[in-house]
Amino acid sequence: MALFDIDHPWVFTFGILGNVVSFLLFLAPVPTFRKIYEAKSTMGFDSLPYATALMSSMLWLYYAMLTPDAVLIITINLFGSIVETAYLIVFFIYASKKARAHAGKILGAMNVGLLFLIFAVTFFMFKGQTRAKVVGWVCVAFSICVFASPLIIIAKVVRTRSVEYMPFLLSFFLTLNAVMWFGYGLFKKDLYVALPNVGGFCLSMIQMLVYLIYRNKKPLKKDMEKIINLVNIKVVGTPEIQGTAAPVVPSEITVEPRHIQAPLPAVV
Repeated sequence: MALFDIDHPWVFTFGILGNVVSFLLFLAPVPTFRKIYEAKSTMGFDSLPYATALMSSMLWLYYAMLTPDAVLIITINLFGSIVETAYLIVFFIYASKKARAHAGKILGAMNVGLLFLIFAVTFFMFKGQTRAKVVGWVCVAFSICVFASPLIIIAKVVRTRSVEYMPFLLSFFLTLNAVMWFGYGLFKKDLYVALPNVGGFCLSMIQMLVYLIYRNKKPLKKDMEKIINLVNIKVVGTPEIQGTAAPVVPSEITVEPRHIQAPLPAVV
């Protein structure tokens, strides 16, 4: 088995380009976690997208290890597993007790329980190529669920007539990512890699179309509940209350737009 599938240049080309685009997408949350580090708080962010991305990377790693000439799938998903683990470590360090407990339940149920169940069932009940096919279909099903998650954001853009929830550049790179891995799966004749990226491409194109439609639209007037959801009010230096009569006088109040937490992509 060759280290890289250079006998099929298109497979190698799309695989390398897919690694490059996916590498950039995996690093997209770095500014978010820098802000978390600076604020010493998770600022209301959810751990689910990062736990899901870790689960996806680990599933594709398992599939790639059962598939010949899949080094390019291994490289990017190994990198993704390391990066997502790092994100989650930072999240656990700065999360509140409640958020940490919630994240622990997600990781325990999905990244430990479900992953172990998939590994145990496929390892002990299936052999050879049958095992690879079963794991491949599990990866397809999981990737389709991940790719479908932007539908929530699309619905929010349509409802609010505001594209602040859906950066165009992210949608563009998600589309590019889907094209690269679809090409890899197509020329490698790997149905399990190509199939979910058809859906990923279509959904990413819909995101960009929605962006172009609503980019110049005037956002609907926000009621108070929406305003609360769109801003973070950070109170710094508030004195502790002793008894019942001590007034609360903040020394600094800053109002910042709520950061957008975009769903992380399934790499392949």
